[in-house]
Amino acid sequence: MIGRIRGELIDKQPPFLLVDVQGVGYEIEAPASTLASCPAIGEQITLHTHLIVREDAHVLCGFITEQERQLFRHLIKVNSVGAKLALGILSGMSAEGFVRCVHEKDTAGLTRLPGVGKKTAERLIIEMRDRLKDMDISTANLTAADSKRGIGSDNNAMQDAISGLVSLGYKPQEASRLLQHVDLDGLNSEAMIKSALKVAATVS
Repeated sequence: MIGRIRGELIDKQPPFLLVDVQGVGYEIEAPASTLASCPAIGEQITLHTHLIVREDAHVLCGFITEQERQLFRHLIKVNSVGAKLALGILSGMSAEGFVRCVHEKDTAGLTRLPGVGKKTAERLIIEMRDRLKDMDISTANLTAADSKRGIGSDNNAMQDAISGLVSLGYKPQEASRLLQHVDLDGLNSEAMIKSALKVAATVS
């Protein structure tokens, strides 16, 4: 199991990152929250990773915080929730926001996530409730390094951007997919929406 990667960020093509570790390039799939918190190309990056071994591929998923990786690992244990959906959930909502939705039984909030319908939202609430008891996730528990990178504000801006795109007629999963093709570094929600609309224009 590859549990941690530290090296030079040499490319960022959402949803993938390419990290050079002593001459070996690791292609890592990451949620939008991690992509938004990445340093500039050429700088050092540390990612908490989870390796998924399949018959046809080995998929390395990376997360900027240990809390995100923990949540991802809990999510993929839920019935009918695979790695793709788990990454989509983390792309559409912060770990803190997800925990709040589960504790408050907010199915409406969860169904706004890409790929999550009412039945899946109800299943997430039921199956994640006990698993989250051992997790200490709150805004106050972000480390000083995480706060410096602006993880909380980046996630909030991204959620606002998704909501804005939904109000323009896009489905939540479409909005999240568009934002995965946007370089989110330093962008507020309005700028994210404008960039996502430009992406939509080029693929339509």
